[in-house]
Amino acid sequence: MTTPPEISFCETDLDAIGNATGRVAVFIGAEGKMDPSGRRVNRLTRGALARFVQSERFTKLKPGEAKALAFPAGMAAEAVDVVRLDRRPTVEEARKAGAALAKLQNGAESLILAGSNPRAAEISLGFALRAYTFDAHKTGEKTPAGKARIMVGKPEAVATAAAPMAAVAEGVFFTRDLINEPSNVLTTDDFAARLAAMQELGLEVEILEESDLEKLGMRLLLSVGNGSVSPSKVVVMHWNGGKPGEAPLALVGKGVVFDTGGISLKPAAGMEDMTMDMGGAGVVSGVMRTLALRKAKANVVGLVGLVENMPSGEATRPGDVVKSMKGDTVEIINTDAEGRLVLADVLWYAQDRFKPSAMINLATLTGAIVIGLGHEMAGVFSNNDVFSTDFLDAAAQEGEGAWRMPLAPAYDKLLESRVADMKNVGGRPAGSITAAQFLQRFVKEDCPWIHLDIAGVASVKSDTTLAPKGATGWGVMALDRLVRDKFES
Repeated sequence: MTTPPEISFCETDLDAIGNATGRVAVFIGAEGKMDPSGRRVNRLTRGALARFVQSERFTKLKPGEAKALAFPAGMAAEAVDVVRLDRRPTVEEARKAGAALAKLQNGAESLILAGSNPRAAEISLGFALRAYTFDAHKTGEKTPAGKARIMVGKPEAVATAAAPMAAVAEGVFFTRDLINEPSNVLTTDDFAARLAAMQELGLEVEILEESDLEKLGMRLLLSVGNGSVSPSKVVVMHWNGGKPGEAPLALVGKGVVFDTGGISLKPAAGMEDMTMDMGGAGVVSGVMRTLALRKAKANVVGLVGLVENMPSGEATRPGDVVKSMKGDTVEIINTDAEGRLVLADVLWYAQDRFKPSAMINLATLTGAIVIGLGHEMAGVFSNNDVFSTDFLDAAAQEGEGAWRMPLAPAYDKLLESRVADMKNVGGRPAGSITAAQFLQRFVKEDCPWIHLDIAGVASVKSDTTLAPKGATGWGVMALDRLVRDKFES
């Protein structure tokens, strides 16, 4: 997998600044005051830093933004990166500052002069997240992995605070790699093998093969993969860090490694983006990696349904009726509404086997949620107000956009079928809501549940603050925060 940048923390040493090679970063607040490190840089550059701070270029910077002074006289560094950041920044501003420095780095080592900034650990997380690149399939010269030393007043304390954040960064990188991989590489077999390898981190990993799924009655999930030569699977990951016997939180992910739409074939334009249709499973996998790396004191089980949706003589047809593991029958009106079929069986299995204290599923489920919320927010559907609020609070703390959407019995009539217990689609109106209503039929009434439709946020076409274009890793930070705040003992 792509390795996060090497970040270390060292005690502030003013005499070492002048001889540092690579890039040197300084933080200066809106009022223009410099800390001891900034004053040393200003003295070394014979007042160049002060002149820049007094210029219009600096005053136009927003909190967390940076500008580079190239090849500063009096220093060995190739650049001084000046970041506008107050001495007591918000979490968002600190992460943005770290990300700005990573974006400027371009392979050189960075010396970041954080001094006594109380958000130094958050600066390191922003730096790590934005340093991500996915170049596994490029044959030319590759950009070296990022590297940074952060000078702070209390390096041991900051390193302790940053350690769980480093675990989060690795989980995000793992998710981004999975979502960015082309589907001829990330087959269902390869996906399962990557998850099995996480046993070395302390996770217990089970792989349910097609024969196992047939015995369990997961006919909806299997119907999605009928047209593909890649075998359908369910991978179960256990993290048992909480009290013995305590009911786990269940995380369930849609893992369609490629989605042609099946017999209901998608248009050719843009179909290449369907390599990211396993985004929900990717997020679940990244969260489980994070929990194992930071030794979370919680019981969490992650389940991902891995399938490929292809057209062939064996593929499920529109109009077919398939019985779910629960026992309900579903008329398949549109084979391109396949993710809900995968999730339905895995949700029921998760409840039937693990009796979870709560359950969250994630899926790149509907284009309708992109129309409604764009690429800024994931859609949040829930049967439990308290649980939903807890997640929304966690997402807000981590800066991951999420917006609660409605569920109501009135939408169920759109799923009525003439020949089966339900249809798998309800037409164009309220498409993301009827998809959630479909899933809710496979959630027991006493189980707090959230459905996250991440179709608009899992992968994007332009850079974000913390990620280059492509896979974002959205959800890993929010779910890790939720576990930390509400499920750890």
